[in-house]
Amino acid sequence: MRFLMLNWRDPSNPKAGGAERVSRAYLAELVRRGHEAYWFANDFPGASREETIEGIKIVRGGGMGTSIWKAIQWYRQQKPFDLVIDQHHGIPWYAPWWCRTNSVAYIHEVLGPIWKAFHAWPVSAIGQFQERWTHWFYRGIPFWTPSESTKKSLLSHGVREVNVFPNGTDTVPLAILEEKPLSSSLKLVVVCRLAPNKRVDHAILAVQQLVQRGVDVQLTIVGGGEVEGQLKELVKTLGLTQQIAFTGSSNETEKNAALRRAHFLVHTSLREGWGLNVIEANAMGTPAAVYPVGGLVDSVVAGKTGLVVAEETPKSLATALSEVLKNPAQYESYRRGAWERAKSFQWSEVVGPTCDWLERQASGKR
Repeated sequence: MRFLMLNWRDPSNPKAGGAERVSRAYLAELVRRGHEAYWFANDFPGASREETIEGIKIVRGGGMGTSIWKAIQWYRQQKPFDLVIDQHHGIPWYAPWWCRTNSVAYIHEVLGPIWKAFHAWPVSAIGQFQERWTHWFYRGIPFWTPSESTKKSLLSHGVREVNVFPNGTDTVPLAILEEKPLSSSLKLVVVCRLAPNKRVDHAILAVQQLVQRGVDVQLTIVGGGEVEGQLKELVKTLGLTQQIAFTGSSNETEKNAALRRAHFLVHTSLREGWGLNVIEANAMGTPAAVYPVGGLVDSVVAGKTGLVVAEETPKSLATALSEVLKNPAQYESYRRGAWERAKSFQWSEVVGPTCDWLERQASGKR
């Protein structure tokens, strides 16, 4: 069968993130099963028109405002596809109305408040309105999402069918859970793209709170992005240069080493589709302390694999971390629970049911 993924970014795009990593894994599995898999994405500086990655045929064309039309032009010149996967990132491709074959909508998170992190009013309000309207417009299309939180949001917007398939991870869990006692210095790590919606400044402010409470704490921020300069300036202004270090973008080996050293991964995002880096940290024997937001409340089992703090505030995060310092046995329980759970999110466990469902969607009545 022939599958087509529509996504604004592809794995080679400099701004590619978790969505592209998991999408690549699913399409690569379809290729291994003997199918043809294509991926149409926006063009970007220095990119070739076409590329093949793990058997997936990448095609690029257009940019913001033009790529949908470029996709339609390209699509009309191809042999028929059996399934088109319309991946939403705030704005969809409207494929069900032009692809003339089976289609599903693939969405990691409902952006909602994230619009406000990137755009001022009235653009943010327009974005939120069109997103909600788009989901209602797609209400008869099968949706695929990685978390129950996103499913609830979609159902509240009128979508009729939402299928939940959790994401897998390439990070192999440690063979043995090594000792990592809560020492005199609490080691924290943030791993993400440094973008406004990730609210990394909240993690920095939580460190300030911990220092004020007399906690010896070290925070390592792994990743780069558009707000990196602002975050560094904030650290300098708060006088936390001895407590907080920036590594910039890291390869997988460096990232896993940082996760392995830390006592907690800290995640203060506005919202996530799933929280892939939570499971990566868990595989390294590191629980997460996260805000109570969609996606993160799915990737962390509160009180078993980590901390879901009471409120979306640096103070609440600092309080939760301070409390766990008083209970080393509880921390060890989090570590073991997180490490054991990470084993169930290996791609070998996750990819099969999802691709079985995609094959069923492709073989259905057009």
